[in-house]
Amino acid sequence: MRLKHKVIVLAVLPLIAAVAAIAILVAMQARDLERQQESVLNEAMLAAKRAELQHYVQLAQTSIDHLYSSGRDDEATKAEAKRILSEMNYGDDGYFFAYDITGLNVVHPRQSELVGRNLWDKQDSEGLPVIQRLIAATVSGDGFLQYKWNKPSTGMETAKLGYVVKLDRWGWVLGTGIYLDDVESIRSKLRERMSSRIATTVVGFTVVGIVAALIVFAGGMALNISEHQLADRRLKALAQRIVTSHEEERTRVARDLHDGLSQLLVSVKFHLELARERALAGRDDVAEHITKGLDGLGVAIGEIRSISHNLRPSLLDNLGLSAALRQLLDEFHLRTGIVVEADIGKVDLLADEAGATTLYRIAQEALTNIERHADAHHVRLALASGGGAVRLVIADDGRGFDTSRIDHPRSGGIGLRNMRERIEHHGGQLAVSSVPGHTELSALLPCPNAKKGSMS
Repeated sequence: MRLKHKVIVLAVLPLIAAVAAIAILVAMQARDLERQQESVLNEAMLAAKRAELQHYVQLAQTSIDHLYSSGRDDEATKAEAKRILSEMNYGDDGYFFAYDITGLNVVHPRQSELVGRNLWDKQDSEGLPVIQRLIAATVSGDGFLQYKWNKPSTGMETAKLGYVVKLDRWGWVLGTGIYLDDVESIRSKLRERMSSRIATTVVGFTVVGIVAALIVFAGGMALNISEHQLADRRLKALAQRIVTSHEEERTRVARDLHDGLSQLLVSVKFHLELARERALAGRDDVAEHITKGLDGLGVAIGEIRSISHNLRPSLLDNLGLSAALRQLLDEFHLRTGIVVEADIGKVDLLADEAGATTLYRIAQEALTNIERHADAHHVRLALASGGGAVRLVIADDGRGFDTSRIDHPRSGGIGLRNMRERIEHHGGQLAVSSVPGHTELSALLPCPNAKKGSMS
């Protein structure tokens, strides 16, 4: 089977099947979500209307409170209350009604023919005894009742939510209601909108599936990119990293020169100028300032040597890798106080200057990492040759770290990646193992001049 056929069978077809399955699942979930949203919306709207009804009834109670609270129960007082309630309206279909506890209607401004009639047995189209349930809602319920009643603006029976309260002394139930046809209208619009969205989602998934299949197919056709092109990109990335490293090193040297050496030389210049002025003035403390200037020059010379040593240790060129590593360990011990154990064998790498520099820089970077991050008390460095290779091992008893994140782009482990790239550039290998209490770095560098023998 040719490559493009394998790509189609192993990638494109499963992708299309997966997209189709996801589209079906999304449609099913969307249907469930539609029902849930409809239920939540219905409850939210009913809750809002309940609060609105309570507010209206409170207004009605307030409007007749001066009559009801007066303590009078005569017919004239009740007639005034009926007049006030009959004149209170809101919206096209909002009004207040009142019944006595026997079911006799005492206030109904939109259906005046019902006033004075006993509606105890009145039922809606679904057989619900409306007046009985309204009166019962004031006694044992929360005052709310959903039923059907003629809507004044249309004359048609419509679902309605009513709310009633009891006026005990007069034996009345006072209430109002809101018609719910607008709720059903909103629910219908929601269902239509959700259906449209589901259809759009399914179409979108289909388009995405087709596009993804084309992309995978195109990717499969692009698998003929040669190893040379891949290596070329990696080489460019490595070159860019080398340039960046050089710039960082230049920045560090410039900072050392500015912050250290430059200030020392300024101090020396100050003392020498002061000595010249004292000499011209015939003062006898010229030698003191010359001495201070010479001391500053001595410190500056030491600073120059330190910068030069960090850039390229002279021992590495003159006496070889073993001597340079011993000096590096001595400086590390003096600087940090960490106990150092060295097992450095005789290794001849003078003919391989680049390899010696690589191992030295790896040791330098490893010790820097230990100093900054490991919180170690003991460090061991071993260098040995044999079998046509040189091995450098550095171990510490520090806190350790997660080695699986060395190659992660955001891990910050640039130093370890640089070590690996350095040693791999010379055909070598770098291995790192770490657990709390023991971290070990091992660098193996092929060296044709290395004598065969055991390596620690």
